[in-house]
Formats: sequence, structure tokens, C-alpha cells
Amino acid sequence: MKLITGLLFFFFSTTLIAGQTSRLEYIQKYQILAIDEMNRSGIPASIKMAQACLESANGNSELSRTSNNHFGIKCKSNWTGKKVYYDDDAKGECFRKYKTVEDSYIDHTNFLMSNPRYYDLFKLPSDDYVGWAKGLKKAGYATAHDYDKRLIKIIEENQLYRLDYRVSFNQLTASTNNKIKNERVSHRLMINPYSVHAINEVNGLKSVVANEGDTYEVIAQEMGLKTWELCKFNDQPKGYQPMKNEIVYVQAKSKKTPKRIKTHTARANETMHYISQVYGIKLRPLYRRNNMKYGEQPQIGQLIYLHKKAK
Repeated sequence: MKLITGLLFFFFSTTLIAGQTSRLEYIQKYQILAIDEMNRSGIPASIKMAQACLESANGNSELSRTSNNHFGIKCKSNWTGKKVYYDDDAKGECFRKYKTVEDSYIDHTNFLMSNPRYYDLFKLPSDDYVGWAKGLKKAGYATAHDYDKRLIKIIEENQLYRLDYRVSFNQLTASTNNKIKNERVSHRLMINPYSVHAINEVNGLKSVVANEGDTYEVIAQEMGLKTWELCKFNDQPKGYQPMKNEIVYVQAKSKKTPKRIKTHTARANETMHYISQVYGIKLRPLYRRNNMKYGEQPQIGQLIYLHKKAK
């Protein structure tokens, strides 16, 4: 009887664990929400995603599963929506309940934007995740003494700073009518367009998102540039045409990243060109910095140096 009870306990325990959402699955599922809210507010998508992962236990906490509250936001006196009660810092505390996960992400943005305690954070760049993490801790978003360190660890372990550059973790599919013409370019360097040729910033550089049917000639004419300049800015050969949703820089890329972003760990299907576009850095200096021959591609797990030369 004891053996049967033990086996049943093991079965239900492993089933429960197996049914949980992993961190990567959670990131892939809600990353576009984080990027959308960054576009609307300037809150780094990496910070929003890290907070959501931490506060909701990757969407597995009871509060997130039953109330769609992914940021642990309590009711406060001005909350007029639905409420639920859980034991947290005190017994039976009031938490906000949302109809959808999207509502939770939107309300998290509104909560930070409308609270004077967080005003100074909006003076920081949308890719300064370290500054935002420290600022959230200082402003008292959570009681944990190492809250900023927890957020930074999640961001850096999962390379969430990619989201601040509006780069998705999904393996998106290229347009069938506009096949890629250069094998050095990864199909993964694509993002969802949020407006027609709106100027975005990546690593402090101006860029646009190519629409279906766009050519470098069309984009260059709109931006007052020469076609050859776009080829040069994006490390592309003459005659290259962008895919739908591809990032196109409209000014010269930098030679290196800011000091706070020093390395990148290569993943499957990533090319050196892909990495150079993600961080807005020139391709040839990137090769030299990593003691690699031009045209050579990184191995999975290889550490790519972005700021200083590899030892």
C-alpha cells in the first residue's frame, strides 16, 4: 500500500512539473507584448520580460494562472477592477485580476508611468536594463534586497537584451517571393513592423523595418540616401534586397557596443552578420575583435566579444 501511494505521489508530482511552462517557452510566448509596450512607453522590453518571468514564475504561479497577474501588482487605492486575495508580505493581501495576460502587461506599463516614484526611470535609455533594474529596486517595486541582481541575472542568462533591440526569439519565416540572396545573413534577424518605415533606434542608431516588396532603392530615396550607402551601412553586397521585416540601418553602425554589453553567446543558425545587425556594430571590426577570418561563422555556444578584443 505504501509502495502504491509513493508511486502515485511520484506520478502526479512529475506530471505537474512536466506541465509547467519553461522560461524559454514563456519568453517566446509573450516577447512581442514586451516589445509592444517598450515602443509605447520606453520601458526596456528586457526589464518587462525579466520582471514577468520573476514575478509569475514563468507563468506558473497561481496568481498568474488564475488571475492573469504576471507582475504581482497589488490593488492600491485607485484600482477599480476585479480583485483577488493572497498571502504575501501580509495575510490576505489584495491583488489585481485581469481578463487577459495582455491586460496585465499594459497595466504594468501604466502602473509605472503613472507613479511618481518611477518618473526618473523614464529618463534612462530603453536599452539601459542595468539602470532600470537598480532604479526599480531603489523605488521599492519589490521588497527583496537583491531584486535588481535577480532581474539582471535573468536578462543576461537569457540574453533578453535582444528584445531591447526589437529582435524576436522566434524563428520567423522569410517571404517566399523575396528569398534571401546572401548566405551570411540569418533568417532570424527579423522583427514585427509597428508602422510604415518608422525610425527605430538600435544601439543608439537609426534603423527602419523593411516592408514586403521594399528595395534598398526605395528606402534610400525615402531617407534621402544613396543605395550604396544602405549596402555599406548594413554590410551587404551591391544588389542585395531586404526581406520583409528585416532591420535596415539608415546610418553607419558603430565599431563596438556600449560597455554594459560586452559579449554575445552564439546560438543555432546565428551568423556573424546577424550578430553585427543585432547590436548595430560593423561586421569587419567584429571579425577582427574575435580573431576570426572574414566569412567564418561562430559555433553554437561560442562567446563573441562585442566591446573589446578577445584574448
